[in-house]
Amino acid sequence: MLGLLPFVAYVFVFMVVPTINVAIGAFKDNDGVYTLDNITGLFDSTMLHTLWNSVVVSGVSAILGAVLGMILAALVVSAPATSLLRRAVMALTSVFAQFGGVTLAFAFIATVGSQGIITLWLAGHGGFDLYGNGWLYSVRGLILVYLYFQIPLMVVVFVPALEGLRPQWREAAISLGATRWQYLKEVAIPLLRPAFLGSVLLLFANAFAAYATAAALVSQGQIILPLMIRAGLTSEVLLGRQHLAYAIALEMIVVVAIVMTAYALLLRRTARWLR
Repeated sequence: MLGLLPFVAYVFVFMVVPTINVAIGAFKDNDGVYTLDNITGLFDSTMLHTLWNSVVVSGVSAILGAVLGMILAALVVSAPATSLLRRAVMALTSVFAQFGGVTLAFAFIATVGSQGIITLWLAGHGGFDLYGNGWLYSVRGLILVYLYFQIPLMVVVFVPALEGLRPQWREAAISLGATRWQYLKEVAIPLLRPAFLGSVLLLFANAFAAYATAAALVSQGQIILPLMIRAGLTSEVLLGRQHLAYAIALEMIVVVAIVMTAYALLLRRTARWLR
Protein backbone atom coordinates (compact mmCIF):
# COMPACT_ATOMS: atom_id res chain seq x y z
CA MET A 1 0.00 0.00 0.00
CA LEU A 2 2.91 2.37 0.66
CA GLY A 3 4.06 1.88 -2.92
CA LEU A 4 0.70 3.20 -4.14
CA LEU A 5 0.96 6.46 -2.19
CA PRO A 6 2.88 8.37 -4.92
CA PHE A 7 0.31 7.31 -7.51
CA VAL A 8 -2.60 8.20 -5.22
CA ALA A 9 -1.01 11.58 -4.51
CA TYR A 10 -0.51 12.18 -8.24
CA VAL A 11 -4.14 11.32 -9.02
CA PHE A 12 -5.36 13.50 -6.16
CA VAL A 13 -3.32 16.57 -7.17
CA PHE A 14 -3.83 16.39 -10.94
CA MET A 15 -7.32 14.86 -11.19
CA VAL A 16 -9.35 15.08 -7.98
CA VAL A 17 -8.42 18.64 -7.01
CA PRO A 18 -8.98 20.10 -10.52
CA THR A 19 -12.30 18.25 -10.80
CA ILE A 20 -13.49 19.68 -7.49
CA ASN A 21 -12.30 23.14 -8.52
CA VAL A 22 -14.18 22.87 -11.83
CA ALA A 23 -17.35 21.63 -10.11
CA ILE A 24 -17.31 24.56 -7.66
CA GLY A 25 -16.33 27.15 -10.27
CA ALA A 26 -19.21 26.09 -12.53
CA PHE A 27 -21.65 27.44 -9.95
CA LYS A 28 -19.91 30.77 -9.31
CA ASP A 29 -19.68 34.08 -11.13
CA ASN A 30 -16.61 36.29 -11.43
CA ASP A 31 -17.40 37.87 -8.05
CA GLY A 32 -17.44 34.48 -6.30
CA VAL A 33 -21.21 34.51 -5.82
CA TYR A 34 -23.00 31.21 -6.36
CA THR A 35 -25.26 31.21 -9.40
CA LEU A 36 -26.91 28.91 -11.93
CA ASP A 37 -26.27 31.23 -14.87
CA ASN A 38 -23.31 29.19 -16.07
CA ILE A 39 -25.33 25.98 -16.03
CA THR A 40 -28.28 27.54 -17.84
CA GLY A 41 -25.80 28.91 -20.37
CA LEU A 42 -25.07 25.34 -21.43
CA PHE A 43 -28.54 25.17 -22.96
CA ASP A 44 -27.91 28.10 -25.27
CA SER A 45 -28.34 27.20 -28.94
CA THR A 46 -24.64 27.80 -29.64
CA MET A 47 -23.58 25.57 -26.76
CA LEU A 48 -25.99 22.82 -27.77
CA HIS A 49 -24.71 22.96 -31.35
CA THR A 50 -21.12 22.72 -30.11
CA LEU A 51 -22.07 19.78 -27.89
CA TRP A 52 -23.67 18.08 -30.88
CA ASN A 53 -20.52 18.62 -32.95
CA SER A 54 -18.43 17.06 -30.20
CA VAL A 55 -20.74 14.06 -30.01
CA VAL A 56 -20.67 13.65 -33.82
CA VAL A 57 -16.88 13.88 -34.01
CA SER A 58 -16.41 11.50 -31.10
CA GLY A 59 -19.14 9.06 -32.14
CA VAL A 60 -18.29 8.80 -35.82
CA SER A 61 -14.54 8.57 -35.22
CA ALA A 62 -15.15 5.97 -32.49
CA ILE A 63 -17.37 3.77 -34.67
CA LEU A 64 -15.19 4.02 -37.77
CA GLY A 65 -12.04 3.59 -35.70
CA ALA A 66 -13.51 0.57 -33.93
CA VAL A 67 -14.59 -1.17 -37.15
CA LEU A 68 -11.36 -0.50 -39.04
CA GLY A 69 -9.25 -1.22 -35.98
CA MET A 70 -11.09 -4.50 -35.37
CA ILE A 71 -10.32 -5.63 -38.92
CA LEU A 72 -6.66 -4.71 -38.52
CA ALA A 73 -6.53 -6.42 -35.12
CA ALA A 74 -8.01 -9.60 -36.62
CA LEU A 75 -5.35 -9.57 -39.33
CA VAL A 76 -2.65 -9.06 -36.71
CA VAL A 77 -3.88 -11.93 -34.53
CA SER A 78 -4.09 -14.25 -37.54
CA ALA A 79 -0.31 -13.97 -37.94
CA PRO A 80 2.00 -16.16 -35.78
CA ALA A 81 2.96 -14.68 -32.42
CA THR A 82 6.62 -14.68 -33.46
CA SER A 83 5.89 -12.98 -36.78
CA LEU A 84 8.02 -9.90 -37.45
CA LEU A 85 5.06 -8.23 -39.16
CA ARG A 86 2.82 -8.76 -36.14
CA ARG A 87 5.38 -7.36 -33.73
CA ALA A 88 6.04 -4.40 -36.02
CA VAL A 89 2.33 -3.58 -36.37
CA MET A 90 1.76 -3.80 -32.62
CA ALA A 91 4.75 -1.55 -31.96
CA LEU A 92 3.59 1.02 -34.50
CA THR A 93 -0.01 1.05 -33.27
CA SER A 94 1.22 1.56 -29.70
CA VAL A 95 3.11 4.65 -30.89
CA PHE A 96 0.41 6.03 -33.20
CA ALA A 97 -2.27 5.60 -30.51
CA GLN A 98 -0.47 8.33 -28.55
CA PHE A 99 0.39 10.46 -31.59
CA GLY A 100 -1.45 13.75 -31.66
CA GLY A 101 -1.27 17.43 -30.93
CA VAL A 102 0.60 19.96 -33.06
CA THR A 103 2.61 17.30 -34.88
CA LEU A 104 -0.44 15.42 -36.12
CA ALA A 105 -2.27 18.62 -37.09
CA PHE A 106 0.76 19.87 -39.03
CA ALA A 107 1.08 16.51 -40.81
CA PHE A 108 -2.45 16.79 -42.18
CA ILE A 109 -2.12 20.48 -43.03
CA ALA A 110 1.10 19.77 -44.93
CA THR A 111 -0.54 16.83 -46.71
CA VAL A 112 -4.13 17.79 -47.53
CA GLY A 113 -4.28 21.45 -46.50
CA SER A 114 -4.69 24.35 -48.92
CA GLN A 115 -1.00 24.09 -49.88
CA GLY A 116 -0.58 20.44 -48.99
CA ILE A 117 1.50 18.04 -51.05
CA ILE A 118 -1.42 15.85 -52.13
CA THR A 119 -3.67 18.88 -52.67
CA LEU A 120 -1.21 20.57 -55.02
CA TRP A 121 -0.40 17.32 -56.83
CA LEU A 122 -4.09 16.58 -57.53
CA ALA A 123 -4.65 20.18 -58.63
CA GLY A 124 -1.75 19.95 -61.06
CA HIS A 125 -2.69 16.48 -62.39
CA GLY A 126 -6.34 16.70 -63.31
CA GLY A 127 -7.45 19.95 -61.70
CA PHE A 128 -9.10 18.25 -58.71
CA ASP A 129 -9.64 20.62 -55.79
CA LEU A 130 -9.10 18.42 -52.74
CA TYR A 131 -9.09 21.34 -50.33
CA GLY A 132 -12.57 22.47 -51.40
CA ASN A 133 -14.15 24.88 -48.93
CA GLY A 134 -11.74 24.11 -46.12
CA TRP A 135 -13.29 20.82 -44.97
CA LEU A 136 -10.09 19.89 -43.11
CA TYR A 137 -10.85 22.55 -40.49
CA SER A 138 -14.46 21.45 -40.01
CA VAL A 139 -16.16 18.54 -38.25
CA ARG A 140 -15.36 16.25 -41.20
CA GLY A 141 -11.71 17.17 -41.02
CA LEU A 142 -11.53 16.47 -37.29
CA ILE A 143 -13.10 13.05 -37.82
CA LEU A 144 -10.45 12.17 -40.41
CA VAL A 145 -7.61 13.44 -38.23
CA TYR A 146 -8.91 11.67 -35.12
CA LEU A 147 -9.04 8.37 -37.00
CA TYR A 148 -5.25 8.54 -37.19
CA PHE A 149 -5.01 7.71 -33.46
CA GLN A 150 -8.40 6.04 -32.98
CA ILE A 151 -7.65 3.07 -35.25
CA PRO A 152 -4.30 2.23 -33.57
CA LEU A 153 -5.89 2.59 -30.14
CA MET A 154 -8.59 0.12 -31.15
CA VAL A 155 -5.94 -2.38 -32.21
CA VAL A 156 -4.14 -2.03 -28.88
CA VAL A 157 -7.27 -2.58 -26.75
CA PHE A 158 -8.99 -5.20 -28.95
CA VAL A 159 -6.11 -7.58 -29.69
CA PRO A 160 -6.24 -9.06 -26.14
CA ALA A 161 -9.93 -9.89 -26.63
CA LEU A 162 -9.18 -11.66 -29.92
CA GLU A 163 -6.29 -13.51 -28.32
CA GLY A 164 -8.69 -14.64 -25.57
CA LEU A 165 -10.68 -16.71 -28.08
CA ARG A 166 -9.32 -20.16 -27.37
CA PRO A 167 -8.73 -22.51 -30.32
CA GLN A 168 -10.47 -25.28 -28.36
CA TRP A 169 -13.78 -23.44 -28.65
CA ARG A 170 -13.54 -23.36 -32.42
CA GLU A 171 -12.47 -26.98 -32.56
CA ALA A 172 -15.35 -28.01 -30.30
CA ALA A 173 -17.87 -26.13 -32.46
CA ILE A 174 -16.54 -27.71 -35.65
CA SER A 175 -16.53 -31.18 -34.09
CA LEU A 176 -20.22 -30.69 -33.30
CA GLY A 177 -20.95 -29.95 -36.95
CA ALA A 178 -20.89 -26.13 -36.91
CA THR A 179 -19.76 -24.25 -39.98
CA ARG A 180 -17.30 -21.37 -39.77
CA TRP A 181 -20.12 -18.85 -40.03
CA GLN A 182 -22.09 -20.64 -37.28
CA TYR A 183 -19.02 -20.56 -35.04
CA LEU A 184 -18.64 -16.83 -35.62
CA LYS A 185 -22.35 -16.15 -35.12
CA GLU A 186 -22.99 -18.38 -32.10
CA VAL A 187 -19.63 -18.31 -30.27
CA ALA A 188 -17.09 -15.70 -31.36
CA ILE A 189 -19.34 -12.66 -31.95
CA PRO A 190 -21.33 -13.02 -28.68
CA LEU A 191 -18.07 -13.34 -26.74
CA LEU A 192 -16.45 -10.38 -28.49
CA ARG A 193 -19.51 -8.11 -28.43
CA PRO A 194 -18.91 -6.67 -24.91
CA ALA A 195 -15.24 -6.05 -25.70
CA PHE A 196 -16.12 -4.34 -28.97
CA LEU A 197 -18.79 -2.12 -27.42
CA GLY A 198 -16.46 -1.29 -24.56
CA SER A 199 -13.76 -0.34 -27.03
CA VAL A 200 -16.19 1.94 -28.88
CA LEU A 201 -16.98 3.70 -25.59
CA LEU A 202 -13.28 4.06 -24.81
CA LEU A 203 -12.63 5.56 -28.25
CA PHE A 204 -15.59 7.91 -27.79
CA ALA A 205 -14.20 9.19 -24.48
CA ASN A 206 -10.74 9.50 -26.01
CA ALA A 207 -12.01 11.68 -28.85
CA PHE A 208 -14.49 13.63 -26.71
CA ALA A 209 -11.75 14.85 -24.38
CA ALA A 210 -9.08 15.44 -27.07
CA TYR A 211 -7.93 19.04 -27.24
CA ALA A 212 -4.38 19.52 -28.52
CA THR A 213 -4.94 18.24 -32.06
CA ALA A 214 -8.15 20.25 -32.56
CA ALA A 215 -6.59 23.37 -31.04
CA ALA A 216 -3.61 23.16 -33.41
CA LEU A 217 -5.78 22.40 -36.44
CA VAL A 218 -8.66 24.84 -35.88
CA SER A 219 -7.32 28.26 -35.04
CA GLN A 220 -10.56 30.12 -35.74
CA GLY A 221 -13.94 29.17 -34.30
CA GLN A 222 -15.02 26.84 -31.54
CA ILE A 223 -16.61 23.86 -33.24
CA ILE A 224 -16.21 21.42 -30.33
CA LEU A 225 -16.43 21.74 -26.55
CA PRO A 226 -12.68 21.72 -25.74
CA LEU A 227 -12.23 24.68 -28.10
CA MET A 228 -15.20 26.41 -26.49
CA ILE A 229 -13.46 26.07 -23.13
CA ARG A 230 -10.38 27.71 -24.63
CA ALA A 231 -12.52 30.56 -25.92
CA GLY A 232 -14.18 30.97 -22.53
CA LEU A 233 -10.79 31.41 -20.87
CA THR A 234 -8.97 33.48 -23.48
CA SER A 235 -11.37 35.00 -26.01
CA GLU A 236 -12.50 38.60 -25.77
CA VAL A 237 -15.87 37.55 -27.18
CA LEU A 238 -16.70 35.72 -23.96
CA LEU A 239 -14.90 38.23 -21.76
CA GLY A 240 -16.40 38.31 -18.28
CA ARG A 241 -17.85 34.80 -18.56
CA GLN A 242 -14.77 32.77 -17.73
CA HIS A 243 -16.77 30.61 -15.33
CA LEU A 244 -18.84 29.42 -18.28
CA ALA A 245 -15.72 27.46 -19.23
CA TYR A 246 -15.94 25.72 -15.86
CA ALA A 247 -19.52 24.73 -16.61
CA ILE A 248 -18.53 23.35 -20.03
CA ALA A 249 -15.70 21.40 -18.43
CA LEU A 250 -18.11 20.01 -15.83
CA GLU A 251 -20.45 18.96 -18.62
CA MET A 252 -17.60 17.10 -20.31
CA ILE A 253 -16.60 15.44 -17.05
CA VAL A 254 -20.14 14.13 -16.57
CA VAL A 255 -20.31 12.77 -20.13
CA VAL A 256 -16.91 11.09 -19.90
CA ALA A 257 -17.74 9.66 -16.45
CA ILE A 258 -20.93 8.07 -17.79
CA VAL A 259 -19.13 6.65 -20.81
CA MET A 260 -16.23 5.26 -18.77
CA THR A 261 -18.60 3.71 -16.23
CA ALA A 262 -20.34 1.85 -19.04
CA TYR A 263 -16.92 0.86 -20.40
CA ALA A 264 -15.88 -0.54 -17.01
CA LEU A 265 -19.07 -2.60 -16.77
CA LEU A 266 -18.54 -4.06 -20.25
CA LEU A 267 -14.89 -4.73 -19.47
CA ARG A 268 -15.88 -6.63 -16.34
CA ARG A 269 -18.22 -8.77 -18.40
CA THR A 270 -15.48 -9.49 -20.94
CA ALA A 271 -13.02 -10.42 -18.17
CA ARG A 272 -15.24 -13.34 -17.13
CA TRP A 273 -14.23 -15.45 -20.13
CA LEU A 274 -10.70 -14.07 -20.47
CA ARG A 275 -9.62 -15.61 -17.17
